[in-house]
Amino acid sequence: MPSISDPGYRLVAAAVARGFQVTAVPGPSAVLAALAVSGLPVDRFCFEGFLPRKASERMRRLRELATEPRTMVFFEAPHRTADTLSAMAVTFGADRPAAVCRELTKTYEEIRRGSLQDLADWAASSEIRGEVTLVVGGLTERSADLAGAAEEAISLATSGMRLRRQPQRSHTGKVCPRTRSMTSP
Repeated sequence: MPSISDPGYRLVAAAVARGFQVTAVPGPSAVLAALAVSGLPVDRFCFEGFLPRKASERMRRLRELATEPRTMVFFEAPHRTADTLSAMAVTFGADRPAAVCRELTKTYEEIRRGSLQDLADWAASSEIRGEVTLVVGGLTERSADLAGAAEEAISLATSGMRLRRQPQRSHTGKVCPRTRSMTSP
């Protein structure tokens, strides 16, 4: 719906200031549509719009939101979706539930649900096009424990250490691709 996270509000404000009647034609809103199909709690939610483009500012904003208990809805550009999901997985915890909703109510609608890490992996290996809405579950008791571990990893990473994905072998000898280990630079 126009004027949600775009400069359309300026047009509405100018029309109202000049005495024009402004009304809305009911229709799809990516925020509400994504929330409805996400499979995440919808009793309380917050809309965050677009995150900052610069990685450092985006991480700062995500850290501020890490303890948000409500379901969060974000808009994202297709070419930044993989980076944003990866940053969310690190900041919020890799197992935090989320949904990527793309091209809602259009011919090529796509909805992917899973953990932030699963979605980040998918996005990194996909060519994402169209309008993207991300829905992320709020902090729960379980996700708080995972977020604490993620914050510890961030502290180590910013103090000269970095996270590097290294396949590990399970007790059966199979590769476990999601295992992460700490390595020095």
